[in-house]
Amino acid sequence: MNKTFASLALAMCACVALAAPPAAAEKSAEAAAPLSVKNLTFTYVTSPLNVPSIVEKDQGVFAKAFAGAKVEYAEITSGAHQTQALASGDVQVLYAVGGSSVILSAANGADIKVLNMYSRAPKAFRLISKDKTLTSPESLRGKTIAGPTGTNLHELLVAYLNTAGMSIKDVKYLNMSIPDAKAALDGGSVDVAMLGGAAAYNAEKAGYHKITDGEGLIQAIICVAVTKKFHDAHPDVIAKLKAAQAQISTYMQDNKDAAIAAAAKALDLDEGGVRDMYAFYDFSTAISPADRAGFQKTADFMFRSGMIEKAFDTSTLFFEQP
Repeated sequence: MNKTFASLALAMCACVALAAPPAAAEKSAEAAAPLSVKNLTFTYVTSPLNVPSIVEKDQGVFAKAFAGAKVEYAEITSGAHQTQALASGDVQVLYAVGGSSVILSAANGADIKVLNMYSRAPKAFRLISKDKTLTSPESLRGKTIAGPTGTNLHELLVAYLNTAGMSIKDVKYLNMSIPDAKAALDGGSVDVAMLGGAAAYNAEKAGYHKITDGEGLIQAIICVAVTKKFHDAHPDVIAKLKAAQAQISTYMQDNKDAAIAAAAKALDLDEGGVRDMYAFYDFSTAISPADRAGFQKTADFMFRSGMIEKAFDTSTLFFEQP
């Protein structure tokens, strides 16, 4: 009897093991399945105040999410260079790229789509100078102004000049990264630097003059972008990326002090300064109707300003329609 009972018990255990819940089995299979890519490169840009990127790297979120693949980072600050790297295949995910850069690339025929949002922060983008007499668009006529092309800062400069019926042709514009523009302003080789986040904060703290910020002038949309080709070929990577973004968002909500401390360290700022700037940012990843409208507003502005040759329908940028 004991042997019979033992045999029955073993058989029942085997049946229970075989009858694992389908959802759990699917999860286990998904976790065990190898990634469809062996190498994965993300852009990594900390400025102006890209807290999600800083938190991601600090916590190793992507390295864990994409275990089995070689995760690398490309520190490309220029929006134009970011979209070029995506088009060439050197980078698979633009993790924080300006909406204007995406529009410019797509309008020129490149395969680029908005996966979801990264941030919005018009007040974080600023035109900074040592010269406190520069208080209007007209006062910038003939001045040398430096900053990154194809970015929210570029759009801010053009939008500000346009309020006085001026264009970028009325100033001496130099394409420079944010750090280089700040160094040029420090050295006196430019009159105005187009700065954002930490660079703008440090400059103002040092006594430099804020000419304007982006409030009321630009939407300051930053998003996450991939090619449609990559998106369709690697649904497993896209799903894991979205899950990783959700994890980063949760961490930032539940550990705000730690996120601010990590950002302060990465940007060489005091935590109080990061906390002040943090209030300017909306880091939600969902694409809202306001975001969609913001993309179209930016595209219309770029067309009117001659930044793109034809009117562009930004609804084509999104994988999912509202």
